[in-house]
Amino acid sequence: MDYLDAIILGAIQGFTEFLPVSSSGHLELGKAILGDTSVPEESLLFTVILHFATALSTIVVFRKDIIEIVSGLFKFQWNEETQFITKIVLSMIPAVVIGLLFEKELESFFGGSIAFVGAMLIVTAVLLWFADLAKNTGKPVTFKDSIIIGVAQAIAMLPGISRSGATISTSVLLGNDKSKAARFSFLMVVPLIFGKIAKDLLSGDITTHSTNFGTLSVGFIAAFICGLIACTWMISLVKKSKLRYFSIYCVIVGIIAIVTSLYI
Repeated sequence: MDYLDAIILGAIQGFTEFLPVSSSGHLELGKAILGDTSVPEESLLFTVILHFATALSTIVVFRKDIIEIVSGLFKFQWNEETQFITKIVLSMIPAVVIGLLFEKELESFFGGSIAFVGAMLIVTAVLLWFADLAKNTGKPVTFKDSIIIGVAQAIAMLPGISRSGATISTSVLLGNDKSKAARFSFLMVVPLIFGKIAKDLLSGDITTHSTNFGTLSVGFIAAFICGLIACTWMISLVKKSKLRYFSIYCVIVGIIAIVTSLYI
């Protein structure tokens, strides 16, 4: 992978992380188109680095919300902030369990199988289409909702299933307010990403030998900058726009991916 490829993939990750179109799916498609021949472990390392970059961009964009939540937490009261943190923790449990029990199996999906990615994008499209039919409400995310949304996030660990699409759609289908669903969706993934990075570093799953730190760095910077732009712009877009437009997009890209896989 050269520097230009790393920048392109970083930009793809940054711009698609906050749209319900599967950033991991687009990342795998981008790797396939660019001819990335990395083994699954190396490919996963680059993917994790880019997700780390967009997690940082999420923190920057939601810095006021995060400061408010942390401040409320340290009041040691069962207030709104403490309840929100508890819901985030509950939402993390399914993904943590799946990640620990099926880590190797998940890694194998990040090897350029664009037909699988295409099929999962179509699954995402169906989910978005049904979510678009749901009425918007003022209902906040409940504790029970957070667990169900967490299950959706765990399923979205597969490339092609949009994490934001799955979590926001699930939340909306549960009757939650779209703006509250989007905020919860973007914040709930941050602890998981940092947890994944810490686990891999401590366990030695991510090795640094024969690693091109130059391409990792430019990919990280591209994803971070594009993530800042996309997060600021796309949050409003997700709240106000019809999910069916993203659904149609996912169907088109999914079909193209499946058809393309037949000729590669």
